[in-house]
Amino acid sequence: MDSIDRKILNRLQQNARVSLKALAKECYISSPTISARMHHMEQSGMIKNYYTLIDYKKAGYPIKAFINIKVDPVDKGEFYKYIEAVPNVLECNCVSGEFSMLIKVIFESTELLDTFINSLQRFGKTNTQIVFSTPVDVRGMRLNE
Repeated sequence: MDSIDRKILNRLQQNARVSLKALAKECYISSPTISARMHHMEQSGMIKNYYTLIDYKKAGYPIKAFINIKVDPVDKGEFYKYIEAVPNVLECNCVSGEFSMLIKVIFESTELLDTFINSLQRFGKTNTQIVFSTPVDVRGMRLNE
């Protein structure tokens, strides 16, 4: 990965819909070259996906929370299958510390969040933090060009 690839990635993190023509102009190379570089980064797994970041509150999901759960290692397979199938789960990370998993979720109400937490407790002890505000939202990381 060279400085041009990093410049492409930085720009795509700002706006994944930026045109090839605009990227080519910014990088001082041709559109086909930009396309080939992006294709290579996609094939290598450097670019994992393109998505739209939506405002979940405006979409009807005003409750965001982080749930820590202590899952016994023998239950991880069953837990992973369960958690993957829950559409309200935005992210699930296996972490170090007292709890083994950190889950980011969104829900329409605290009642639905409570129901979900109750269903999780069959896998282990939970600890939940409800988000009041998000001063820094999801963002990419600027790569050094």
